[in-house]
Amino acid sequence: MDSFLLILLVFVVSLATLVKASDFFTDAAEKLGLAMGLPSFIVGVTIVSMGTSLPELLSSLFGIFQGASEVVASNVIGSNIANICLVVGTAAIISTKILRVMYDLISVDLPLFVGSAFLFALMASSDNTFTRGESLILVIGYIVYLLYILKTSDEADEADEADEADALPPPPQAFSSAQVLRQILILVLSGLFIFLGAKFTIDSLIQISDRLNIGKDIIAVSAIALGTSLPELMVTINAAMKGKAELAVGNVIGSNIFNIFVVMGVPGLIKPLPISESMLTQSVPTLLAASLLMFFIVQDNKITIWEGWLFIMLYAWFMGTTFQVI
Repeated sequence: MDSFLLILLVFVVSLATLVKASDFFTDAAEKLGLAMGLPSFIVGVTIVSMGTSLPELLSSLFGIFQGASEVVASNVIGSNIANICLVVGTAAIISTKILRVMYDLISVDLPLFVGSAFLFALMASSDNTFTRGESLILVIGYIVYLLYILKTSDEADEADEADEADALPPPPQAFSSAQVLRQILILVLSGLFIFLGAKFTIDSLIQISDRLNIGKDIIAVSAIALGTSLPELMVTINAAMKGKAELAVGNVIGSNIFNIFVVMGVPGLIKPLPISESMLTQSVPTLLAASLLMFFIVQDNKITIWEGWLFIMLYAWFMGTTFQVI
């Protein structure tokens, strides 16, 4: 087999391993959290939402350690564009009915969703680099957001308890010791495969970019970003087909906020992150446009099939111009 084809095969297999292992890791961690008696909301906010972003975080960290730090910003930009345009667009198109969002996103989540994209753009455009100080601001911002969510959740739980004082509490979810041990084993093994998948994904990316003389940031903003967005795509499509619009839209909003604040922030604390001029001139404006489009579309608490097609067309244009085929 030609050596380049072998490199391509390694890239595809390692990226698929990274995504699938993250899925197993998240599922096992969620079950362990429930077995430990953690509230389902906290499990969802922490384990599930962060778990679907594990591929982005791990591939970004390996990019730092293997001298390809430019892939971090490109991965975040590409993943967030894919989440908005490809994931939400696909969910709106294949949903059995119009995606209706009754949860109050206007107060905090949507403004932070759009604000994080603009903060990212401002930090990137100031000097084409994310400094450690800017990365620290991002990490602190996510901690504040997480604390706010937990606080509002506690207040909502107290209100529900006051309204339903006579209601019986739901029975705790029981797990046998064998089931707990099985989930721990899955957690350890999937963690190992996440590590290996991330390592070989970045290794092969560097070799592919050298062979094709294509910038690592271009491959990161397209192929890696698309691959690492697969967990969000699967979760959102499944939710849309079941008519759970809040989960479908909320998963994308939460994932994009996590990507900017944590996937950019944590690697940036290790090493300043460069961002190429091509990312600033095309990809960042596309991210801002997609974020604003998402903001205005969900103002009426629904996403129609035609709005879904609009997202898909924007993503097709982005990918076409990235590889200069249109």
